[in-house]
Amino acid sequence: MIDLYKRKINYLRISVTDLCNLRCKYCMPKKGIKKIDHSEILRLEEIEEITKVFVELGIDKIRITGGEPLVRRGIINLIEKIGKMDKVRDFALTTNGTLLKKYAKDLKMAGLNRVNISVDTLNVQKYREITRGGNLKDVIEGICEAKKVGLTPVKINTVLIGGFNEDEICDFVNLTKNEEIDVRFIELMPIGEAKDWSIDKFIPSSKVLEKINDLKEVKKNDLSSPADYYKIPNSKGKVGLINPISCKFCENCNRVRITCDGKLKLCLHSDEEIDLKTPLRKGENLKEIIINAINKKPKSHHLEDGEHIKRNMVAIGG
Repeated sequence: MIDLYKRKINYLRISVTDLCNLRCKYCMPKKGIKKIDHSEILRLEEIEEITKVFVELGIDKIRITGGEPLVRRGIINLIEKIGKMDKVRDFALTTNGTLLKKYAKDLKMAGLNRVNISVDTLNVQKYREITRGGNLKDVIEGICEAKKVGLTPVKINTVLIGGFNEDEICDFVNLTKNEEIDVRFIELMPIGEAKDWSIDKFIPSSKVLEKINDLKEVKKNDLSSPADYYKIPNSKGKVGLINPISCKFCENCNRVRITCDGKLKLCLHSDEEIDLKTPLRKGENLKEIIINAINKKPKSHHLEDGEHIKRNMVAIGG
């Protein structure tokens, strides 16, 4: 699929649930959020059907997200169905890693290629604080199991939070020295009800380059990738910088999202959504709806102008 700005759209992110077993401060407000009614959530067979249509239209890269996707009952069965789609060349899952030790082997056998694991601190107490009760030990064990079963390359996503983890940048970078692990630092985005918590804690990803002098830039092979990659000489892994605020990458954006309640989001930072669930349940032509929708994908977001979306990240999908 090609949009109005000549961008090839070949990447689909699918949120399978708005539920999560953590309560990260930048993802949801302290009081929690109102759960989407169960009847509004896409059934697994509906997700499979929508995915098939997108693959027929040229999507060849798929990521399963949440909430926490591994809390969704039947998730392994869905992974297996998508994993058997011949035209899908890159199939990944984003997870907080707390359940990965339990599910890693089954995910690999079902056809998943790799995982991205969200970890914002390597300090046990700070992890418990930022997640409002999570156990870092579970995540570390999950990372080890993912490597063991071959869900690689393992990518660790770390949200940069001023006054919280900027003193751990060196520790995260050091993970790439002797392990085939990529660490990607992501700028904090003001999204949903947690935006007020986020705004005064923003620090640019350039802070990583200021702290680590011997990082060398790696040539970018995929212009659609949001990350600019660097390496410490002779390291096994890479360091990625994702800069949606300070240096947006809309020009080469190749992705769209499906929310767990069946809405097509053409841009993460736009409140505009196209309903796919209702026409799907009515037996309407999804392919035609999707093709028409792609032509509405905006040229760029406007975060730098203070435009913040209303949906919480946990309801959109990472």
